[in-house]
Amino acid sequence: MANPPDPTPGGVAAPPAPTARLTLTALAKMAAAGEKLAMLTAYDASFAGVCDRAGVDIVLVGDSLGMVIQGHPTTLPVELAHAIYHTRCVVAGCSRPLVLTDLPFGSFQTGPEDAFRAAAEALKAGAQMVKVEGGEWIAPTVAYLTTRGVPVCGHVGLTPQSVNALGGYRVQGKTADAAEAMIADAKALERAGAAMIVVECVPRELGARLTNECSVPIIGIGAGPDCSGQVLVIQDALGIQPGKAARFVRNFMTGSDGIAAAIGAYVAAVKDGSFPAPEHCF
Repeated sequence: MANPPDPTPGGVAAPPAPTARLTLTALAKMAAAGEKLAMLTAYDASFAGVCDRAGVDIVLVGDSLGMVIQGHPTTLPVELAHAIYHTRCVVAGCSRPLVLTDLPFGSFQTGPEDAFRAAAEALKAGAQMVKVEGGEWIAPTVAYLTTRGVPVCGHVGLTPQSVNALGGYRVQGKTADAAEAMIADAKALERAGAAMIVVECVPRELGARLTNECSVPIIGIGAGPDCSGQVLVIQDALGIQPGKAARFVRNFMTGSDGIAAAIGAYVAAVKDGSFPAPEHCF
């Protein structure tokens, strides 16, 4: 039996030391050592706490909240104030995972100065990193942010904020030219200072190439098992998404006796490489 903590001079046991929140440096070391990174979205303190206790490495306050929380058909209606509010809730609910916040549509596309103001609000709310969608065209903004102390995660492939331009939620990078263009985009983001890149809805082979050709962690969602880590919307992982689930989604509630066990199963499956399986890949 473990010895109890030493009492303080007043005879009261000292509280346990707080858990240190993961940093980008720690995550990069984990990825370099071959450990898969497990990311999930969360939008409130309760689910953030469950993610924390289950060993999730990164909690994403995604603009997916527009769909799963607010009930919109796309992420486009999400406002910066919404992202800031939910970031504060998530930060309050967890102590170990790195907290990453999406910058919503319209908050960063208009120029580096606007992007910095939005990112500053997210960091003041407790986020450790912000995510922006886009390829080479957004690289100057990424550079502007990173040189001013704002850690940035890029997002290429299917970028939901561009759903109208893309003609819907479709697999990206299927042709040789499209694949090369995406690799060029990812490398431009990396050169600009992005410390992580999310790759969404691309063929497995392209996800593997991006992971091999970039030096920063590549987090896949529908990008195959060869990425540095995986992310899912938590409602998708729990089987409570509206409508038909996307091909890259697995319902981790199946076979689990509760939400905490399901999230733990997700983390374990990411870590051991069993998720995504071939049936989840393009």
